[in-house]
Amino acid sequence: MSDEAEKRRRHLRWRMEALRSAGVEWLEHSQLKEATVPSSRQRTEPKANSPSLFSDAPAVGPVLSSEEKRRALQLLDENEVRHCTRCPVLVRNRTQTVFGVGNPDAELCFVGEAPGADEDAQGEPFVGAAGQLLNRIIAACKMRREDVYICNVLKCRPPGNRAPLPDEIANCFSFLERQLAIIRPRFICALGACASQALLNTTASIGRLRGRFHDYRGIPVLCTYHPAYLLRNPAAKKDVWDDMKMLMRAMGRPVD
Repeated sequence: MSDEAEKRRRHLRWRMEALRSAGVEWLEHSQLKEATVPSSRQRTEPKANSPSLFSDAPAVGPVLSSEEKRRALQLLDENEVRHCTRCPVLVRNRTQTVFGVGNPDAELCFVGEAPGADEDAQGEPFVGAAGQLLNRIIAACKMRREDVYICNVLKCRPPGNRAPLPDEIANCFSFLERQLAIIRPRFICALGACASQALLNTTASIGRLRGRFHDYRGIPVLCTYHPAYLLRNPAAKKDVWDDMKMLMRAMGRPVD
């Protein structure tokens, strides 16, 4: 299959997943063409200072309206994620599932590892000490928490905050795929090794992955250290800030 055919196939799959998550079961022929063939007006135009990778990013123009996206995310959470029993150990130990929070039209999505104790208690990702640090990073980028979308690879807290197991990641990853298919962010920031490796299907360390852009289904991905790591290793904050400045430049939002 040619690169162009593969990009079209990937684009079609993403649009169909988003429509299915919103409850669309069939389309008229004219609607199908509109839903599956990206126009030049819809496609993302790369910034002058952006890597060539960005030219393959999916269209920014929403397949779904903001309200349709919000509803699709709500249905995915309420009808599937909250009732998931794929990982018995996680089910027995969770207080509740932790789906995601933020703007369904976000240009930027932060993806972390898994909920911790505070997140398990409150049902919202990144609300503990690591979450407060993430909020400060977002603010330093001249954005608000409400402007972005924040979620994790796992929707349940691992016992004792241990690292997610491979089968747990495999069981939960389809939920993350569908979240991203609905939101269709222009950029993803993967926080830590777990999120980076899951999104990029690699075993490379975060140290080797950070500092450059990668690709997740046509979306540029920047990998950086998890805020929890920064709490234990404050010296790494400089590296994360360098990564965020690179990301903001690519988004056309340069910061000092």
